[in-house]
Amino acid sequence: MNDASTPDILTFGEAMTLFIAETPGDLAEVERFQRRIAGADTNVAIGLARLAFHVAWISRVGDDGFGTFIRRTLDAEGLDCRYLSTDAEHPTGLVFKERAEHGEDPKVAYYRRGSAASHMGVADVRDLDFQGVRHLHATGLPPALSVSTRELAFHMLERAREAGLTISFDPNLRPSLWNSEAEMRETLNALAAHADWVLPGLAEGQRLTGLDNAHDIAGYYLDQGATGVIIKLGPEGSYVRTADDAGMVKGVAVSHVVDTVGAGDGFAVGVISALLDGCTLRQAAHRGNLIGAEQVQVTGDMEGLPHRARLRDLEAAHPLA
Repeated sequence: MNDASTPDILTFGEAMTLFIAETPGDLAEVERFQRRIAGADTNVAIGLARLAFHVAWISRVGDDGFGTFIRRTLDAEGLDCRYLSTDAEHPTGLVFKERAEHGEDPKVAYYRRGSAASHMGVADVRDLDFQGVRHLHATGLPPALSVSTRELAFHMLERAREAGLTISFDPNLRPSLWNSEAEMRETLNALAAHADWVLPGLAEGQRLTGLDNAHDIAGYYLDQGATGVIIKLGPEGSYVRTADDAGMVKGVAVSHVVDTVGAGDGFAVGVISALLDGCTLRQAAHRGNLIGAEQVQVTGDMEGLPHRARLRDLEAAHPLA
């Protein structure tokens, strides 16, 4: 997209070229792969663009064929890539994923250390204009990549808060990328304190807060300043809490799970789009449950994310109880 108009939504992070095994089994035995793209932040950006939001994507890719593939794919999905730069010194990150057979989490191998995106910093957004933008979505992935991307994450959330944007934050834990558990908890909870809407999974919330149940975890983030907290509970659905309301939102039954990767990103797409559409937090959680259920029924990290027409059909078929 080359539209010079003001975006509705800003997102930032790392897009990687993804290779999915064509056949089940250990990656050591696989000979053929399908090429796609991956990255939690990218998945959410694509999902929101499919729902007709103008989404600007902030990142770097390498000056290589994988970077060109990512740029072309994002352009084709309708993302505004004016803030996607090409880094001539560092490569595009890669990820290889096994093909799961029975709905289990597939094993994934990342090759992202020293990638172009990990070298992003505050200088990449020096000319970024927040005026007129409605929303910023952030995850815990960029601050895990490097010192400079961590500085970028804090800068983006602070600037968005000053400019009056609403902010969503998905912790998206990747413990292996952090130097220590304590550093991960301290950094991600500090970032979450800038957000209006915090979207952890139950296990993530337990790990970050030391609390056991969804109600208390949500209360922790409300005390830090969040307007609403929605906790992902997998097939059971989600738990929502605001200052005035709290409760479960039932999940959507799925007959056959193909690939669980990207389900949380689909959930975020549903929540953010619904809240920007003016829905209540419970309605937003329900849409998140719907899109998460769509995503687990396909191969690929974002192939199940619906366009508006499909979303209307889903919401008509599965009304909020």
